[in-house]
Parts: sequence; C-alpha cells; structure tokens
Amino acid sequence: MKFRVERDALADAVAWTAKSLPSRPSVPVLAGVMLRVTDGRLQVSGFDYEVSSQVSVEVQADADGAALVSGRLLAEITKALPAKPVDIAAVGAHLELVCGSARFTLPTMPVEDYPSLPEMPSSAGTVDAAGFAAAVAQVAIAAGRDETLPMMTGVRIELNGSSMAMLATDRYRLAMREMEWNPDDPDISLNSLVPAKTLNDTAKTLGPLGGSVTLALSQGNAGEGMIGFAGGTRRTTSRLLDGANYPPVRSLFPASHNAEARVGVAALVEVVRRVALVAERTTPVLLSFSEDGLVVEAGGTEEARASEAMEANFTGEALTIGFNPQYLIDGLQNLGAPNALLSFVDAFKPAVISPATENGEIVPGYRYLIMPIRVTR
Repeated sequence: MKFRVERDALADAVAWTAKSLPSRPSVPVLAGVMLRVTDGRLQVSGFDYEVSSQVSVEVQADADGAALVSGRLLAEITKALPAKPVDIAAVGAHLELVCGSARFTLPTMPVEDYPSLPEMPSSAGTVDAAGFAAAVAQVAIAAGRDETLPMMTGVRIELNGSSMAMLATDRYRLAMREMEWNPDDPDISLNSLVPAKTLNDTAKTLGPLGGSVTLALSQGNAGEGMIGFAGGTRRTTSRLLDGANYPPVRSLFPASHNAEARVGVAALVEVVRRVALVAERTTPVLLSFSEDGLVVEAGGTEEARASEAMEANFTGEALTIGFNPQYLIDGLQNLGAPNALLSFVDAFKPAVISPATENGEIVPGYRYLIMPIRVTR
C-alpha cells in the first residue's frame, strides 16, 4: 500500500474514526484504524463490535493494500502534521508516514486479525442533516450516563410515517423532540433505542456536512437490532439497546398546568449560574415566581447564600420550586429560542420548559420536563 493524501482530509478522517474506538479494547486490534486503498480511494475504518465508523477519502494511489495501526496515535500524529501533502506507505510490519521534513514509522497490527465491519442495514429514509444534529443535541442531554441502567443511556427514536420523535430520560428529566423526515415507506411504524453517545457524536459530525443523512434500520431480536447513518462519505453503524421495556415516558408530561412563566433564556441561565456558585453539588436552586417577577436563590441558613431578582412574566398562584441547577441550565441552553415558557402544576410536580419566540409564542416540537427537588424552608 502506497499513497499520497491531503493532510486536512486525512486528519479529519482519522480523528472521526478514532473518536469511537474503545479506550480499553478487549483485544489489541480493536484499538486500531484500518487504512485500505482501492481504486484511488482510501477507506479509514474503526470497529469495536458495537459501533463501526467508516469514511472514504480521495488519494493519489501508487499501490493498493491495507494496514492496521493504532488509531489514537495516528490521530494525534496527523493532527500535528504541517499543512503539506502526506505520503504513506506500508513497508513490512511498519507504516511509514512522511509530511514535509517530518517522518514517522509506526508498527502495524495483523490485518487478518481485524473483524469485518457489519454491512449497512437497509435504508429507512432521509432527514435534513443540520436539523437532525440540532434535534439530537436537544434530546441527548437528558439521557442517563449510568451504565448499570443501559436502557436509560439511550435515545428512543419513534418513526411513524413522516413524523420522527426522539425521547431520552435519566429519570430526573425528560427531553422530547418531534420533527419531520422523509421515510422510504410512508406507512413506517418503528421504534428503536440508540446509545445516546453514539447518536450524538454521529449527528454532530454529519450535521455540518449539510445535505441529508440516510437513516438505516434492521430490527433483530431484543438488543440485536442495528441502526446506520450515512452522510457524505461517512457512515456509522451501531447496535441498538434493548428497548422492549422502555417506560411510557410521554405520559409524564402533564395534561394541563396551573401557572406559567415567560423568561429570557440568556438572562435566566446567567442568574442561575451565578446563584448556584454557593450551592453544593446536590443542592437545588430555588425559583420563586410571583406577579412581581422571579427571585432565584441558593444556600441555607448556616452556609453561604445568594439570591438575585429578575424579570419574568408570570400568571397563576405564586409558587417556589427547587431544581438541580445543572439540569435546569441544560434544558434552557438547548431550547434554541430567545425565551422560555415554564409551565407548572404545583411545586411538587414536574415542570415543563418549552422554547418561545421574542413575542412569547411557543415554538412547537421540543419539550423538556424536569423533576423538582423538594425543599423545606
């Protein structure tokens, strides 16, 4: 194998593929990226039996072939190279990389020991890349990070005709985003549970490429299905989580509310951040709403305390409600709108945050539910 490639194209391809490699692989070859040259194109691949990543790059090829090298090391090297064409050649049990006057010799691993990448599942439809990336970011923040509860670490994707809904929860908050997409089968009705980290990383990478993302699905037995995403020259596949017993989380959204407040997102985020400086990690911030506006406070009688008043357009009976400050900030920052509409039943039931325009009108499609923390005052 011998080829020349542009430095930026190589660095992007290797960085993207190496990102999904396991930090502690079960076998050494899974820490590698596969470089394979055929017909003037370089394919850079990574696979850990759960997630596969593949991207192709145009190269000037002198000889076809394949080599398997440490993904993280190659990613660090290509990122640090000068902005010049890169010459790569497989020589015996080594890979030689030359860029300008920089020369690296890397050991290779046996290509024949590397597992075959899974085939891309059959296409289910396409979705706008930028819109999909934004929607995934809004939902993935609410997914759990506790690996002992794998079901909570996923994003549930519900496909019904031309409507796509994504939901995620860690039991303390719930995010739901609904959007339009272009199904291959107009009568499609499918649900799948995708690992949130994989979905978020993939969407974040494919979004800036523009155009559309192809969504591919194959449903196996519980926990055996696979989902694939393709955009531009990149494709990713991931095993699905077992979502057979995923809780009916939509029912958590209250059917009606008794009070609501409209506040500026940027202002509220700033105030919560400032006031939360005196709060311990598990201490809530208190939001006291009345017709006079909003007062945000944190801290107790013995330790440091903070409070700050700000404008809010509030209707309903005055109430004080406590939230985890980081969960509140996460929801506000992902609204994608200048204002937030906070809807309350009472101080002990979940509150719902929705995006609102400058005029205070609700922007449909996204809702973020957050559980209150009971506070004794």
